[in-house]
Amino acid sequence: MKRILRPITYVLAAVYFLVDAVFMAVAMRISRWLARHVEFKRLRAWIRSLPPYPSLALFSVPVIILEPIKPVAAYLVATGQFLSGVAAFIGCELLKLVLVERLFHLTRDKLMRIPAFAWVYGKFTEMRAWLQATEAWRAIRALSRAAKDYVLRLRTRLTGSVSRLVTSRD
Repeated sequence: MKRILRPITYVLAAVYFLVDAVFMAVAMRISRWLARHVEFKRLRAWIRSLPPYPSLALFSVPVIILEPIKPVAAYLVATGQFLSGVAAFIGCELLKLVLVERLFHLTRDKLMRIPAFAWVYGKFTEMRAWLQATEAWRAIRALSRAAKDYVLRLRTRLTGSVSRLVTSRD
């Protein structure tokens, strides 16, 4: 039974982490953009002034508020409102990840002073490193890079075609 379940577990874990990596890549870009363009100096100072356990409570707020949207999104999809369900899922997941990433960035040092949090974060980091070391993950990353390169080449080719078309009309 273990031999049958192990590949299924690997595939499910890889799919979960792949989807999470895609969402996180987008969320990190949004988060960096917000950090550069939106000034919340007083809010950041207040968050940084919090002790470790209140920081943990604040860190969990986006998860507690936005995680229940997933079943709502699943319900919307199941009742035939596919676009609404997918939009709700993607929007809330991105918002949750952006908020969690920003809060983690601001409170990481304090959160690591909490032994249980530091232990869980260490295990999460180990699991992510193990998954990224698997052959399946490397294959998925290679396919992802190839697809990204293809899209970039296609976009460059299309941009060149459009610019040649515009200059030929002038």
